[in-house]
Amino acid sequence: MNNSQSVKYPVGEQSFENLRKNDFLYVDKTRYIETLINGSKYYFLGRPRRFGKSLFLSTLKCFFEGKRDFFKGLYADSIDWDWEEYPVLYLDLNTSRSNSAKDFIELIHQHIINWEREYDITPDVDSYAIRFGQLIRRISEKTGKGVVILVDEYDKPLVNNLHDHEQFEYLRSRLAELYSNFKSCADYIRMVFLTGVSRFGTPSVFSDLNNIRDISLVNDFAGICGISEEELIENFKIGISELADGYEASVDQTIAELKCRYDGYHFARKSPDMYNPFSLLNVFESRQYGNYWIESGTPSLLRNYLKHYRTDLQRLMSVRSTASQLSGLDMENMDVVALLYQTGYLTIKRHDAKNDIYYLGIPNDEVKEGFLSYLLPSYANLHHENSSIFVFEFREEMEEGRVEDFMRRLQSMFADVSYEMRLDEERNVQNALFLLFRLIGMNVDVEYRTSEGRIDILVRTDNYVYIIELKYNHSAEEALQQIIEKDYALPWATDNRRTIAIGINFSTEKRTIDSWLSRQI
Repeated sequence: MNNSQSVKYPVGEQSFENLRKNDFLYVDKTRYIETLINGSKYYFLGRPRRFGKSLFLSTLKCFFEGKRDFFKGLYADSIDWDWEEYPVLYLDLNTSRSNSAKDFIELIHQHIINWEREYDITPDVDSYAIRFGQLIRRISEKTGKGVVILVDEYDKPLVNNLHDHEQFEYLRSRLAELYSNFKSCADYIRMVFLTGVSRFGTPSVFSDLNNIRDISLVNDFAGICGISEEELIENFKIGISELADGYEASVDQTIAELKCRYDGYHFARKSPDMYNPFSLLNVFESRQYGNYWIESGTPSLLRNYLKHYRTDLQRLMSVRSTASQLSGLDMENMDVVALLYQTGYLTIKRHDAKNDIYYLGIPNDEVKEGFLSYLLPSYANLHHENSSIFVFEFREEMEEGRVEDFMRRLQSMFADVSYEMRLDEERNVQNALFLLFRLIGMNVDVEYRTSEGRIDILVRTDNYVYIIELKYNHSAEEALQQIIEKDYALPWATDNRRTIAIGINFSTEKRTIDSWLSRQI
């Protein structure tokens, strides 16, 4: 058996040339290049962060630069292609230098200056947008070839400024000016390929480029980023075997575990199950499971949106959407479903062809665990080193029916919550409780319908059914009495489990639970 040193996993490596030079493992995605070069001239691809967009752009760069040696043994080496060198302009906006308007302008200027020097072109205007257009035309005239333009994370300046309407609009306008050259210089362009997380809705940076092909939801490109199960089995035999040995499991058990943790992404109506490539590479490199993608960073935009707005988190665990909703993002009317899908926290579960509706859900265990554990500290006081112990003990107390113990724990959980958290809204307290119960593995529902009304929170364990009514600035007695008077426990009258009613009063002045009463029914 080869040892782990015989396989070099390209963790964090985004350069195709470096990857091939240094014999890193590479999952061959070059068959998609053949489809691209025989199709449209303009493409956009949206995928979540760390899914391989930058590596694919780097692969395109090497391909159009005619570096055939790096493609030996890959699909692209077999296609009908002259392997001549094309001029390639590679614009990487995935950098902190594009965060502000000033930084963005400086970054664009520096790229243009570097390209002008490379091709010995003297500008005769100051406007960076006009200079970019002149650059495309003059490079094409000098080389006799159409220019290939690759833009990595085209939307990064916009995503970084969604909280600032004025700066967002300024950057959107500047990007639109820059990208308008793709249409006006069409005769001098071989291909334009842009990647990003989001495709912003109207008015868009693509307003003047009405012939761009968005392949984000196209079946033929569903596997362009990420790793399919077939690719996993074919390329990671050694890694799977080593992981199995380390956990004293069979190969089949190991594949099943990888599937539960990292598989489940779908990016089109007819999409293979796609694994998160960043997590897989880290697992095989370290030979241990972990929540690598989640721990590499969750967008603050997502956390802040869910925390400050009346978002029903339970509804988001299973939701429906249209294709236009998934592919656009409107700053004026932020759609949390589109935001969660485009950032990788929701994925397509199935497609209703008759009504052209997509059903979405959380893709896998890594995202579920990370999503819940990352958001929970935003709603409750779990910013301490023993949060995992807190969760473990809370689950134990609920499973054993120790109401006073877990209610005191809930009370402490809300203590010292940041004043940024709007605890005057019942939805946010419900979200905090829902997240906690889901995180500890409980069967939980909020706003559970009965014939007499809605139960605020329903939690079911192997031995107990907890019916929880939440009041604001009233009394625990009133909350408990509502459960009894409305016969909320009736559906479980013949259930073998014990049914416990819990009335809770939340004080917005104290910003925590100030009293509770419980009764077995």
